[in-house]
Amino acid sequence: MVFYRSVSLLSKLRSRGVQQPGLRNSVRWLQVQTSSDTDLHSQLKELIPEQQERLKKLKSEHGKVQLGNITIDMVLGGMRGMTGLLWETSLLDPEEGIRFRGLSIPECQKLLPAAKPGGEPLPEGLLWLLLTGKVPTKDQVDALSKELRNRATVPDHVYKTIDALPITAHPMTQFATGVMALQVQSEFQKAYEKGIHKSKYWEPTYEDSLSLIAQVPIVASYVYRRMYKNGQVIPVHDSLDYGGNFAHMLGFDNPAMQELMRLYVTIHSDHEGGNVSAHTGHLVASALSDPYLSFAAALNGLAGPLHGLANQEVLLWIKSVVEECGENVSKEHLKEYVWKTLNSGKVVPGFGHGVLRKTDPRYTCQREFALKHLPDDPLFKLVANLYEVVPPILLELGKVKNPWPNVDAHSGVLLNHYGLTEARYYTVLFGVSRSIGICAQLIWDRALGLPLERPKSVTMEWLENYCKKYTSSSHSRAREIEFYFRKLRSAVKNWFWGDFHGKIKRVQVLF
Repeated sequence: MVFYRSVSLLSKLRSRGVQQPGLRNSVRWLQVQTSSDTDLHSQLKELIPEQQERLKKLKSEHGKVQLGNITIDMVLGGMRGMTGLLWETSLLDPEEGIRFRGLSIPECQKLLPAAKPGGEPLPEGLLWLLLTGKVPTKDQVDALSKELRNRATVPDHVYKTIDALPITAHPMTQFATGVMALQVQSEFQKAYEKGIHKSKYWEPTYEDSLSLIAQVPIVASYVYRRMYKNGQVIPVHDSLDYGGNFAHMLGFDNPAMQELMRLYVTIHSDHEGGNVSAHTGHLVASALSDPYLSFAAALNGLAGPLHGLANQEVLLWIKSVVEECGENVSKEHLKEYVWKTLNSGKVVPGFGHGVLRKTDPRYTCQREFALKHLPDDPLFKLVANLYEVVPPILLELGKVKNPWPNVDAHSGVLLNHYGLTEARYYTVLFGVSRSIGICAQLIWDRALGLPLERPKSVTMEWLENYCKKYTSSSHSRAREIEFYFRKLRSAVKNWFWGDFHGKIKRVQVLF
């Protein structure tokens, strides 16, 4: 009994790590749309009660299960690796990349309806998938496209608000200002002021979210035409899809550019909840701020150089390579320029990621698009060479966990090829795309009744004092473990040698 008691005590002292479940083992929602109903709202209304019960069961049965340990590095390092958010619409795996409701980007390209056979997925299809967890039919996507076109109206005061800014203001400043100006029409705010029951919060959130998704391409294209095309605005086309219409309002009617915009919006729409823009939108909305206020806040996070502004920086850096080394720069000269950039205290934009540890699948699908549509573009060839040159150099430095290209490494070159050369504007395109993922999750935030986000913060003094106590208790714990190991060793020894002659006699009887 001493033996088993000692083992039990040691088990209690042992720290048990909890591994996160892998993507391959996760339970997916039904991926095949079995209903012919083209009304997205009614589909959601059927799904929500089931998911509410699922959340309630998860909380009641497993609410105390630990998801891992929090370290000082995590607290001081931007909460990297810390699991702390529920985000239903997508999940990012360090090795696999992003999955939208369990589907990878290649699977989305294969399964989601397209504008033409073999074409890129329609963003409306991804919105349906993110909200319902089901791959929509072409009829359902067409119905959603029509609904978004019907909602695509922007009041005059929004344009006047943007026009009050200097035309030299950054495009993201003008875009976020326009979104804030849209807020006066928020259905959620009106419903909340009238006293709507919290179980119904998701419905006006749904109305605001779909209207916002429909309106942001108009606001974004207005900013572009105002800054770069003498204010000559192009209205919504009454038959084009979401991505095609956005390209059209920007002034690009090349079918290949419209295909690029469908792909661009789809792959930039969502990247789980921990990135700055998604987390900001979720955080602000947790205070029951409406989708307009929440998304405007998200845009201000997206505008940062370490987040969405990076796609602007990539093209500018690539153009600086061309200016100094020429379009047909050799790999050796390219290596020299990369080292020059790094030795000057700068980073090579477009490489590395906070979570991913392999090449970003969003980079890969853009590369495949380039190989199909613009294989001879000089800047595309330069990007392809950078893919071979930069990672080994970053690995040699030994300071980065992921030296591989991310989504920003390629998008600017594709846009530049089709004539959208204004790099300062690129983050606005990112913002339009991100409205789909953020708004889809906001609807589920309200449907599931997720609470106000309020993590605990501490001071450096608190951390220092905690570490002192931890060090002291660790020494005590080590001594306690050593004590029980001695007891265990003694128990085993006594068990083995005790009544030794009796054990020998029993063995002899067997033979």
